[in-house]
Amino acid sequence: MLTFLGFAMIATFLVLIMLKKMSPIAALVLIPALFCVFAGKGAHLGDYVIDGVGKLAPTAAMLMFAIVYFGVMIDVGLFDPIVRGILRFCKADPMRVVVGTAVLAAIVSLDGDGSTTFMITVSAMYPLYKRLGLSLVVMTGVAATANGVMNTLPWGGPTARAATALKLDAADIFVPMIPALAVGLLCVFVLAYVLGLRERRRVGSLVMPGEAGAEAEEEFLVAVGPGGRTDTGAQPDAKAPGGGGSGSATDPAPGSSSGPGSAAGAGAASAAAPGDDGFQGLDPDRPTLRPRLYWFNAGLTVALLAAMIMELLPIPVLFLLGAALALTVNFPHMPDQKARIAAHADNVLNVAGMVFAAAVFTGVLSGTGMVKHMADWLVGAVPEGMGPHMALVTGLLSLPLTYFMSNDGFYFGVLPVLAEAGAAHGVSSLEIARASLVGQALHMSSPLVPAVYVLVGMARVEFGDHTRFTVKWAALTSLVVLAAGMLFGII
Repeated sequence: MLTFLGFAMIATFLVLIMLKKMSPIAALVLIPALFCVFAGKGAHLGDYVIDGVGKLAPTAAMLMFAIVYFGVMIDVGLFDPIVRGILRFCKADPMRVVVGTAVLAAIVSLDGDGSTTFMITVSAMYPLYKRLGLSLVVMTGVAATANGVMNTLPWGGPTARAATALKLDAADIFVPMIPALAVGLLCVFVLAYVLGLRERRRVGSLVMPGEAGAEAEEEFLVAVGPGGRTDTGAQPDAKAPGGGGSGSATDPAPGSSSGPGSAAGAGAASAAAPGDDGFQGLDPDRPTLRPRLYWFNAGLTVALLAAMIMELLPIPVLFLLGAALALTVNFPHMPDQKARIAAHADNVLNVAGMVFAAAVFTGVLSGTGMVKHMADWLVGAVPEGMGPHMALVTGLLSLPLTYFMSNDGFYFGVLPVLAEAGAAHGVSSLEIARASLVGQALHMSSPLVPAVYVLVGMARVEFGDHTRFTVKWAALTSLVVLAAGMLFGII
């Protein structure tokens, strides 16, 4: 019964948010509460929720202060050179922009923290996507998938959990997996290339006047249609009729009917009002810029990321200290500090609210025993003849299981059971552990991962749109990693 209710609860949640019948926050709270009553454990709902909130409170605190910290860094201009550099490199070509998103997300993912990766990637790329009129779900999908592959780094979490759960050395798990993970990352780059070509066909080939110089790159764009006709972009204060080039979450998906060079595609995407919130990161005249403090802010950010990797202090504490220091140094006057906090209050409230709402979902899943029953059922459903292939089975199961439950639940609850089943058929724990990393590309878009709400929140994309677009590509990437692992004899 609990197995059925668990799957039914997850399916109901996904269907409702993908069809936009409920907001994610409402669905994360009301659906598990309802299913908790169906399970006959409504009297314990309060205990489950408090337990879930307690476990996710440090994550919520980390995200709150991380948003404030990186928001301040955006305000003071820390990422402006990155945006300008990417703009020059991409030359306003949608294909290069999407590939650049994947590369940037992969590089920043070296810090091992998904939330930080998404904040930096979106901060750098969002203005470019807005200006070119590219689909923002392409940005969130590519960034999440690239980060998912890189999330397997030993300090990223899953590898350490697998090593702890099976009492193995993290290096013995990760190092042999590097070739397979490299193939997975290559798959993400190829995917970004293909999606970029589709975006190029949708909005046209966009180039900047005077590409050899950097002075005019932020002034306006020129849209070149497929026939070679050049349309001068709208003036900076112009808006596209109907907002067709806004790049919002409701934009047509890649390959939609918006033709290249059309008003709703290429021409409309070329400019936006300087005051538009999508271009704050590029406005060279905003009053919050602190050019004299650039190297201080850069050094502080590098030190913060280094401290995270070295685990000098808990991540929530590091971001709390970093946000306080950044505000104090860059905005010494109290009214200015309050203004900066207020400017980022929407993002903080949305993300923190989503995390605490997710605590209800995870609390009910764990407290009622649904997660355990679902995992036991899936493991028990494996045919006896598949015993010698438990590594393959583990890799395949890692896709749905790490999507529908937390990494802690999978690695500490399910993985030991899979390892025992594999050992009975001569499959080593190392192979099982390596196979368990396969699903991370898909895991990073799970509704139970707090970082994904940072991604969709900062990109102003509906979670349902992101899910509908990303899941198939992330699953494909995970399967490519699994196939490569088997081909190389790693799994």
